[in-house]
Amino acid sequence: MRTVMRAIFEAKRVYAKRPLFEFMRDETLSPRERLAFFPCMAPFILAFGDLNKYVMRDEASTDKHQQLVNKHTYEDDHHWPWYLEDLTALGFDRTAATTQTLMFLYSDRTSVNRMLMPKLSHLLYDATPVERLAIIEAIEETGNVLFSLTAALARRIEAEEHITLRYLGDFHFQLETGHAMSGEDHRELAEIALNDAQRARCLTHVARVFEYFNEWTDELLTFANAEIDASALQAGADLLQKRA
Repeated sequence: MRTVMRAIFEAKRVYAKRPLFEFMRDETLSPRERLAFFPCMAPFILAFGDLNKYVMRDEASTDKHQQLVNKHTYEDDHHWPWYLEDLTALGFDRTAATTQTLMFLYSDRTSVNRMLMPKLSHLLYDATPVERLAIIEAIEETGNVLFSLTAALARRIEAEEHITLRYLGDFHFQLETGHAMSGEDHRELAEIALNDAQRARCLTHVARVFEYFNEWTDELLTFANAEIDASALQAGADLLQKRA
């Protein structure tokens, strides 16, 4: 599995240079502007608990690698309420008709976010427990890139506005970097022996994970830029109205 893990870390290095993450590092934008994509994530984030509970987890299995998968799922199946907390804290929790909310969640603006979960589920359903571990490790590393950046932005917003951001901030980031696939479990993962066919399948799955998340970051960036443009237009309209 060491070869697979090296491939994951190399893919992570490239992934960290995606345009979304350069946008999040852009000091010409405010921290809030750099988090303008946050509502767009809802379909994926809210479904991630289900991926852990109903796709990754197999309580009936006696396979030691599946049991490691199961252990991981209990760490990651309950984070979505923190996402909703942060939506409220950042002022995104606006009153809207149910139909308006559903139209947003199922619009073209969030289509990649919606399809990310079915794509990952497809990979996982057909995967062996060892392959699932490789997929999970790849997903974890994409998250570490994102949450290292959101945590830095959250610290600034929390200090300036005296609010708490559990999902975007250090609370979540420390959990992500400290659970399941670290320490003894991580070493156990690295020591798994693979034959050529198993290694090839794991490498293919890892490549697919990063391909899917590349598409996901592109949609988040498109959403963020549109929100910033819309805010600028609204500010200009409000200024003109005041002058009139």
